[in-house]
Amino acid sequence: MLSIQAFKTVVKSTPLVSVDLLIKNQKKFLLGRRVNNPAKGSFFSIGGRIYKDEEIKDAIKRIANDELNFDLKLEPNFLGVFEHFYEDSVFKNISTHYINLAYKIEINEILELPREQHDEYRWYPVEEILDSNDVHEYVKDYFRNQQL
Repeated sequence: MLSIQAFKTVVKSTPLVSVDLLIKNQKKFLLGRRVNNPAKGSFFSIGGRIYKDEEIKDAIKRIANDELNFDLKLEPNFLGVFEHFYEDSVFKNISTHYINLAYKIEINEILELPREQHDEYRWYPVEEILDSNDVHEYVKDYFRNQQL
């Protein structure tokens, strides 16, 4: 794990590679309202960065476990690579650049969702995601040209 100072240097100097999980239950998708910058206060997909020397498949399982309390056993559906640029970050006066690997995962039931990264969760149909002012524009990008 990086020290805070080392992570600050990374955020300031390079793009971060992350995984975003589009969690689908029947015809709706789970989004959480972020409690941290960037995108604080917006409803966003579940996700997190990939650690050095961590394989993507292992990052997906870790993120599903950490952010959903869910032990992922099925293979997610890769949707594509996206870029996110933010003027802010977890550090004051530092912007963030993410390279996002988006995956769709269909899950029947999630029992207890953690509150460390998101203080509220909602299940959205695709039409509401695209129309909502509460959903971040980068999340909408996942749905604009996909058959989800």
